Amino acid sequence: MKMEEEGLQFLYLSEPDMLEAGVLDMKQCVKTIEDMFRLAGKGDYIMGGPKRDSHGIMLWYPDEPAFEGMPKAGPDRRYMVMPAYLGGRFHVTGQKWYGSNVENIKKGLPRSILMFSLNDADTGAPMAIMSANLLSAARTGAVPGVAAKYLKSATAENIAVIGCGVINHACIMAIAEGMGRVSKVYLYDINRDRALSFQQDMEKELNAEYVVCDTLEDVLKNADVISVATAGKVKVHITPEMLKPGALLTITGTADLPKEMYLKNRVAVDNWQMHLDYLEEGKMCYQGIEGIRDWASSYDMLMLYEQGLLKEDNIVSLGEVVAGTALPRKNEEDKLLLVVGGLPIEDVAWGYDLYNNALEKGLGQKLKIWDLSLIHI
Repeated sequence: MKMEEEGLQFLYLSEPDMLEAGVLDMKQCVKTIEDMFRLAGKGDYIMGGPKRDSHGIMLWYPDEPAFEGMPKAGPDRRYMVMPAYLGGRFHVTGQKWYGSNVENIKKGLPRSILMFSLNDADTGAPMAIMSANLLSAARTGAVPGVAAKYLKSATAENIAVIGCGVINHACIMAIAEGMGRVSKVYLYDINRDRALSFQQDMEKELNAEYVVCDTLEDVLKNADVISVATAGKVKVHITPEMLKPGALLTITGTADLPKEMYLKNRVAVDNWQMHLDYLEEGKMCYQGIEGIRDWASSYDMLMLYEQGLLKEDNIVSLGEVVAGTALPRKNEEDKLLLVVGGLPIEDVAWGYDLYNNALEKGLGQKLKIWDLSLIHI
């Protein structure tokens, strides 16, 4: 749109608009996130904070508020903004607004309510504001897909799914895209009916043999790529002995892993510098480092790093692998662990491509901020 003709406008995209724009097109999403990781590996990005690698800025609600009406800390309760700039073909800035409260479920709302805004990198003018729950789920799922392409063993063909929910649906579609071939998909959930329902949904989208397993050992023993996306107070417990040689274990969310999992295997992360920023935030938190335990997926590995047990030469950022500046494996027998925290530049990349899809399809509503006559007032 031309500002001199129409004043200053932005495009509003509702969730139905996002669906029509292709927000759940995992093939395109994996390609977009792969492009993003290649730029990240070269350093062509900026995230928040003085070191330009922050996950975002969060409101740390107090355990015991001193004022009536002030939000109180609780399970998975946080509010944050995640700003970022991404270069290359994107050359755009954006920010995701993230509100989360497990009590939302009782009100008929999703646990997390997300919005995303896209801005011109030079002027700061808004380009779009869009519904972001599906955007965030898709880009989260795409990361294991990119990881599967670059970190899997050469003979990988079977997937294990631990936690049969919305996030893992996106993860498995992306992993299948990244792997290129899938023979079997092993499913495990503490609620067997949920696993069976997950199977029925997946059979419509991914052609493979499905096996619902009753134990963690059964779901893991033949798996080449494992996707863990679970929630709740009880974390899934996985030991190195449960994994076959050459396996890739991807953690989207949190899991209970013994320290040997980090110390005896190669560890990949979405962006190591961002996880180090988590550590610094924890040290500044009023609760101390314990303050990041509930939401930082890398908490356990950061504690091992802080104690000097986990060395940086055993940690690789996925962007470096995609950019070709680092090798993830020493041999095909290596077991790899991928820990992701979620990068704001993922939202920027996928949001930007969906914005352009929407423009091509004539989707959304153009909303005016001001007329040309008001610009210089």
